[in-house]
Amino acid sequence: MSGLDPSQMTNLQLVLKKREAELRSLLATDDEPALATPRMQDIQISASDNAVERTLHDLATETAEHDAAELTAVHLALTKFQAGTYGVCELCGEEIGFSRLNALPEARLCIACQTRIEKAK
Repeated sequence: MSGLDPSQMTNLQLVLKKREAELRSLLATDDEPALATPRMQDIQISASDNAVERTLHDLATETAEHDAAELTAVHLALTKFQAGTYGVCELCGEEIGFSRLNALPEARLCIACQTRIEKAK
């Protein structure tokens, strides 16, 4: 179990639940801009308009993928509360500090392990 006190655990769990609800809401809506109305489809679109449309579509897709990955991480963190392993580094088994969890509640690794992984890349 982590070294977090009960109020810290409760606050972090609430933050994660709120973020989970936000992400589910974002992913449930179709925020992709409707660039071409049915009437506009009859008009020949220039190459630059097509490029803009493709870029916007790619950005919307990338954002949705990022949100889905974050939702997975948040869900995993919430399941760790139930298992009693929240706040414990997945690599070394040491406690993840409150300051790190407060900044990134879905953190899976302590600072030392995260730093080692980033340096290895």
